[in-house]
Amino acid sequence: MKQEQRQRQQQQQNLLQLQPQRRKPILCHNAFGFLAAFFSSTFVLLMSVSCVAVCTGARHDRQKTTHLEAKVGSYVVFNCYIDFPYDLPIPYVVHWSKDDKRIFTWFEGETSSNDLYSGRLHLITNNEEYGKASANLTSIRESDQGWYHCQIVFPNRTPSIRNNGTWYHLSVQGGSLIKIPPVNQTIMEGQTAFFHCVMKYPNSSETSWYKDGVILQEIPDLMRRSRLSPQGSLSIDPTMMSDNGEYECSVRSSEDEIQTAKAYLNIQYKAKVIYAPPEVYLPYGQPAVLDCHFRANPPLKNLRWEKDGLLFDSYNVPGVFYKMNGSLFFSKVDESHAGSYTCTPYNDLGTDGPSPVINVIVLRPPIFTITPKAIYIQKLGESVHMTCQAIDRDGSNHPSIEWKRKDGMPLPADRAIVEDGNLTLTGLIEQDRGIYECVATNEAATITAETELMIENIAPRPPYNLTANSTETSITIRWQPGYLRPNLEYTVWYRLTAAQEWRTMRIVQKHVMEATIPHLLPGREYEFMVLSQDKYGDGMFSKPFRYPTQPSSKVAESDDDNVEGDLSSVQQSQQRVNYQSPSGGGGGGVGSSAGSSSFLSAPWNLSAINNQQGWLLHWEHPLHGIDALRLYTVRWWKEPEHHLVGTVETFDNFYQLRHLKEDSTFTIQVLAISNDGAQVPGSELIIEVPSHRKMRALLIGSTIGIAFLVCALIAFLYVKRNCLRHLFSGNVVDDGDDGGSTIEDGGDSDCNGHDIEKIHNT
Repeated sequence: MKQEQRQRQQQQQNLLQLQPQRRKPILCHNAFGFLAAFFSSTFVLLMSVSCVAVCTGARHDRQKTTHLEAKVGSYVVFNCYIDFPYDLPIPYVVHWSKDDKRIFTWFEGETSSNDLYSGRLHLITNNEEYGKASANLTSIRESDQGWYHCQIVFPNRTPSIRNNGTWYHLSVQGGSLIKIPPVNQTIMEGQTAFFHCVMKYPNSSETSWYKDGVILQEIPDLMRRSRLSPQGSLSIDPTMMSDNGEYECSVRSSEDEIQTAKAYLNIQYKAKVIYAPPEVYLPYGQPAVLDCHFRANPPLKNLRWEKDGLLFDSYNVPGVFYKMNGSLFFSKVDESHAGSYTCTPYNDLGTDGPSPVINVIVLRPPIFTITPKAIYIQKLGESVHMTCQAIDRDGSNHPSIEWKRKDGMPLPADRAIVEDGNLTLTGLIEQDRGIYECVATNEAATITAETELMIENIAPRPPYNLTANSTETSITIRWQPGYLRPNLEYTVWYRLTAAQEWRTMRIVQKHVMEATIPHLLPGREYEFMVLSQDKYGDGMFSKPFRYPTQPSSKVAESDDDNVEGDLSSVQQSQQRVNYQSPSGGGGGGVGSSAGSSSFLSAPWNLSAINNQQGWLLHWEHPLHGIDALRLYTVRWWKEPEHHLVGTVETFDNFYQLRHLKEDSTFTIQVLAISNDGAQVPGSELIIEVPSHRKMRALLIGSTIGIAFLVCALIAFLYVKRNCLRHLFSGNVVDDGDDGGSTIEDGGDSDCNGHDIEKIHNT
């Protein structure tokens, strides 16, 4: 092997010696090839490292991806923060890409976007919750699903790209009915607005469009300028400034499944005047405002006023100022402010022209020559006359005068008369009280004067024209009211003519002007008076009225000396014949025995049992005429004033009476009501309702007394026990010598033994 190596080296040396002229070029060629190979391999290595780093970084960024979800037709926010060098804001460019394709660029307020994202992708500014490079994607489609990348470039810095940018993955929940939802639009007035709403299944679905929640068919003007494509999209041509608003596409399938999507239409137009009155009256000596009624989108930037064809600059006119909306404010109007005015509004798009001429007329406001009194005090049913007069300050004409209530209630049309500026109210009622305003108005101003109407609280007038009819045991009395008032009540006072004590019956129902007095003696004359009452108090009694009951053919009249005796025996003897019919029209009377009720007898054996709920009343059914019985009426009065407390109807022969006043006496009666309305009263029952407070006080006192006695007995036994123990220990001692007992002090043994026996017995 060594010999072969030597031979090869020798051959190479010989070759070099034979060709000396070619040695240098060969060396140069080899050096160049070596350098080329070195740089080539270095470049490949750097590219590989760069690719690995980029791929690794990209893979690393994808691992930190923010995953988002959205539905078709909704929106999503990509939150992207900017990492400024040293936290110092510098100029920057925002790039948004989807699936490695650039779709949006922002730089210094200027934006450019892909056609698929035009009008749908916007940068979020002036929101502290999101970064400065955050983007809002609206009207999401199914095709929007994929990878999104936010990248920040600093054009004035090297390197221009820092560690900015975030990856997002958007998952779109596919719409079941809408394929392409509508997109927000901003167009000029007069252009065509087009909203997508492409249905997935146009053959089995239908589309409805709404503007601000109102279906388009209910907006005739907009419907005339709208067209609906077979796929469901909406176009409006031409657009008007009133078309501004939110549009909603609603797709309904044949299975009644509904999907909706919304978009906003923003109509821009030049600032324009929409209304200008031909004449405006300003009140002399008072503040006033001259308005310019305009519309502008984009918003107003400037408003130009002219007076009499010349520029009107409020800064050069004392007492005149511009308001925030461009109106002119006059702090104190004078004659110099009259003239012909025009206003011209401007916005970023320009102006639609000046307003028509507004003639400003300075007019003096009205003044009152006669004002109503500060207060009017009248009585119910009377009339009141309130005066009010006004003229213009220059005396040229009279302003219009109107009366109204300050609380907004209308004046009574049938009782209110306004004549020559004066108000007259007739037939005053309680609801008329309140504050009234006299309003004088001319073209310049409106002035008011107030007055208060008070209704004097007077007692009701006494009833009059008393009439009556009677049966053997009852009298029905009727009367006419002094005058009708709300919440008017009546109480009937009655007694035997020869008696001293009056009894009362209160009429519970409002506006009832008759009463039937039961349980009267037959063939006797009774005296009546009627008292009217309301919330202001008792009125006056009517004039006394006397009327007799019908004489009885079955019961002898009582002696005059027993006029005020006990009536229960008479009433019990008349149970089967004394019943009442309700008072009716035409003076039909009370107590008719016609019909089936003539066979109906009274309920009997009325009893009352006290229980936890109150008093349980029980009675027996009538012995005769049970087929004619319709129901029972239970009444109870409080004694001794014989005040009717309550009335109740029942179909049972028992009733639970509750909430009776304690420590009181009550009279209870049950009446049988026949089918024709006749009333057959049963005997009365008197019950005494005890006072539970007294019983509780008595029980507590008894308990305390018993406890005191027990304590005293225990103390006595304790003291006696100690005395006996002391006596036993003093007289009986233990003898330690012989273990026996001895009697000390030489006392009698028999006596001591007797004492010891008593002790043992004790």
